[in-house]
Amino acid sequence: MEKKFRITVEGKQYIVAVEDLSTEGVQGLYPEPGSMSVAPQPPAPVPTAPPPTSAAAPATATGPGDEVAPLGGVVQTVHVSVGQAVNEGDKLVSLEAMKMVTHVVAKRGGKVTNIAVKPGDPVDAGQVLLSIG
Repeated sequence: MEKKFRITVEGKQYIVAVEDLSTEGVQGLYPEPGSMSVAPQPPAPVPTAPPPTSAAAPATATGPGDEVAPLGGVVQTVHVSVGQAVNEGDKLVSLEAMKMVTHVVAKRGGKVTNIAVKPGDPVDAGQVLLSIG
């Protein structure tokens, strides 16, 4: 079936003919309501939950004087050296993650006894960076 329409574009009138293809036996995009029947499906079995697991262990064992990475990233700068005395709140290491720099500060005062990382090293969250004795 063909329909004619008058269309105005930028002040000019056009007469266009549009053919309706849906009436020529071509199935429409959506079926008629109620025209489809669906067989009922048996209920799906409920999956059982896996047994609870224990909490994941940290990447490395930490001691009372260990300073750990708060997030994964790359060591940008180590601000201290072995044997250096530090106070609580002193900047120890700078980590870069996603173009953001995070400073790891001393949680307690003391003397740096071990440095486990160097600039450029990748680190995971919870990894020991250095120890304060």
